[in-house]
Amino acid sequence: MHADCIIVADGARARFFTLQRPEYPDIESGPDLKELKDLVNPEAETRENELWSDIRSGGNRGGNGGVHAYDDHRQRHLAMSEKRFARSIAEEVARMARERGTREVVLVAHQRTLGFLREELGALLGNGIRIHQLAKDLSRLDPRQIHAHLARERLVPKRRPPRGMMH
Repeated sequence: MHADCIIVADGARARFFTLQRPEYPDIESGPDLKELKDLVNPEAETRENELWSDIRSGGNRGGNGGVHAYDDHRQRHLAMSEKRFARSIAEEVARMARERGTREVVLVAHQRTLGFLREELGALLGNGIRIHQLAKDLSRLDPRQIHAHLARERLVPKRRPPRGMMH
């Protein structure tokens, strides 16, 4: 498999990579993941106390001494935020498919995020692109660590030493 695009995401950030072959394979290791783009979900990056003016949950004391339950729909709001972010990721993949000819995508995401992405990618991409999925959160790793994980899963080729170093 030759992935044109590798996406590593969680609900707050999506990183877009491509595999870059070494320019001089006799003296350089490779391939390497090259980061093309980084998308950030601004709502997920906002601290909870900035997003919600009252961070208490469960109930609110009324003036007559009773407790009044309230539901501020925080979980639903967070899910909608992740869904909107998944749509922006899918739109970026669709743009890459148009502009760069992307046909093979490796999608690695936290399981909840992966669910939102499946729904959005299916709607935007149609049948022309193969998507390989891995439910794992690798978003905080550096490119070499991500590459090692994906190579173990056989989603990308292993890094090779320079040809001049091979016996």
